[in-house]
Amino acid sequence: MDLYYEVVGKGHPVVLLHSGGADLRVWTFVAPLLAKHYKVVTYDGRGCGQSPSPLEHTNYVEDLLSLLDHLGLEKATIIGHSLGGYIATEFALNYPERVSNLVLVGPSLLGFNYSQEFNAYMNKINEAAPDIEKMIELSLSGSLYHVVMAGPHRNLLIQMQEDYFKRILKWPAFEMIWPKPPAIERLEELTADTLFIIGEKDS
Repeated sequence: MDLYYEVVGKGHPVVLLHSGGADLRVWTFVAPLLAKHYKVVTYDGRGCGQSPSPLEHTNYVEDLLSLLDHLGLEKATIIGHSLGGYIATEFALNYPERVSNLVLVGPSLLGFNYSQEFNAYMNKINEAAPDIEKMIELSLSGSLYHVVMAGPHRNLLIQMQEDYFKRILKWPAFEMIWPKPPAIERLEELTADTLFIIGEKDS
């Protein structure tokens, strides 16, 4: 297992998948609370945090499967935020026997038609490259970050974004491999009990 991961607590396993633009530090204040009752696994997705950069082909769903196998976890509750929710949904559809419960927090989804406003927001960030300070400024101005940017943990978010943008500008060219057909065409096939969470300020 070449991905960096951390395990805390005992009990039923809960695996936390972070969003894009972040790493396992996004769970800094959540993991200890869950660890009072569960075995909590956090990990850095490929190319993020302390995990290696993606190779020519990268399959984030298979990365999650490899992590569960490495830890000897036959079944776990999977909690995914944003891109992590994207991965969690695809995983639950393709490996339903490995998922006891599914929690999706403001998830993205392959095939979903995002609003013009959201696409314009993402395009502005990409167009600012390689000016990392400008990329961070544009990214964290988004409505989905208003709450945390007004709170006591804004510096942690800024640091994660800076680390992330520095990493992606050095990534080699690679292809993301996703299961087919995409989850958006198969949502009725989800068998795990699923909790969907989205904030009022989420775009």
